[in-house]
Amino acid sequence: MKPKTESQPDITGKLGIDNPSGNGKYLKRLTATVLTIVPLAVVIVWKLSGTTNLPRYKTEQVQHGNLMVTVTATGNLQPTNQVDVGSELSGIIRKVEVDYNDRVKIGQVLAKLDTEKLEAEVLQSKAALESARAKVLESKASVREVENELARLKSVREMSGGKVPSRHEMDAAEAALQRARANEASAEAGVSGALATLEANRTDLAKTVIYSPINGVVLSRNIEPGQTVAASLQAPVLFTLAEDLARMELHVDVDEADVGDVKEGQEAVFTVDAYPDETFPAQIIQVRYGSQTVDGVVTYETVLNADNSNLYLRPGMTATADITVKKIENAILIPNAALRFTPPAQEEQTSKTNGGLLNQIFPRRGRSNDRARNETKTNKKQNRVWTLRDGQLVEIPITTGSTDGIMTEVTGGNIETGMTVVVDTVSVSR
Repeated sequence: MKPKTESQPDITGKLGIDNPSGNGKYLKRLTATVLTIVPLAVVIVWKLSGTTNLPRYKTEQVQHGNLMVTVTATGNLQPTNQVDVGSELSGIIRKVEVDYNDRVKIGQVLAKLDTEKLEAEVLQSKAALESARAKVLESKASVREVENELARLKSVREMSGGKVPSRHEMDAAEAALQRARANEASAEAGVSGALATLEANRTDLAKTVIYSPINGVVLSRNIEPGQTVAASLQAPVLFTLAEDLARMELHVDVDEADVGDVKEGQEAVFTVDAYPDETFPAQIIQVRYGSQTVDGVVTYETVLNADNSNLYLRPGMTATADITVKKIENAILIPNAALRFTPPAQEEQTSKTNGGLLNQIFPRRGRSNDRARNETKTNKKQNRVWTLRDGQLVEIPITTGSTDGIMTEVTGGNIETGMTVVVDTVSVSR
């Protein structure tokens, strides 16, 4: 019996794999070609399918209107004239005549200090003055006595023909007269000193009554009857008065980046937490040159004048002011979102390489973005926006002006009112 394997057909021979001159070469080439074309076809199909599904964009229209540029700052309300009333003297408060929110007039009594000690000092000063005046009378009598004695010696000298009294006695008499006159002058000076002391004590006694220096309202009262006031190097504040609450001042801190646009006479509106739904008008009356630095932030204090005839506003309230630094009328305006929009990378490459299959398969990075960045660095006012034409993004270079944070003025560029600009990408199908 013959082996069974000999009767089976030669498969390798039929396929021609082991036959170099047969069909084996054809199969090898076919296999290599298929392995090369299939991945390439997959890439082409993926690229073409990606370009057929274009992104959807959100657009807004270019507007024509007025633009108002504002600077925001915060601060506190203060009275136009606020006076701290204190005491120059130390003592015990005997009586307080006013309370919080009381309206006072110039010269009205606010409080009184105890006067017993000062009254005693006044009496003592009066006694010292009387004593000084008595010394003046005594010194004048001494002067007259010495003058009479000198006159007598002169008469005797004339009668004796210059023999008596001696020259020494005459000189001693004249010296005594000069001393008497000096004592008289000293006594008169003592009277002036005693009188000045009396006036000072009387002044201190008068200052025990504290009067209002202005017409206004009592904002704060820091004393009570029986309390001791200690006035040393600095007078203690007993009352705080506001002259006129119908006019208020708003002191805000303007950032150093915005202070160049803020000037006197500019209009502003502000709000306070007490009335969040109401705005109050104001006007800048002063932009101070002195700077303030808090936590590394440099600001400049700016004073605004505000009407408070309805007395809604109160001193110390925190306010947020919007200062109008520029008004632009009849301007072409675009939303700021259009300036921030950046096209998807796929759309940029498609618009730049449209029509090239090899470029779609092997995309190259374009240079338009780098050039745009360089132009933006050169001139910050040079920008670009994007619009849709036949479903494709089209770049429009523009020159921008002022902005209010929402809309921006367009000062140059091929852009018109009513044109739509792209502000965002809604979705991208890949």
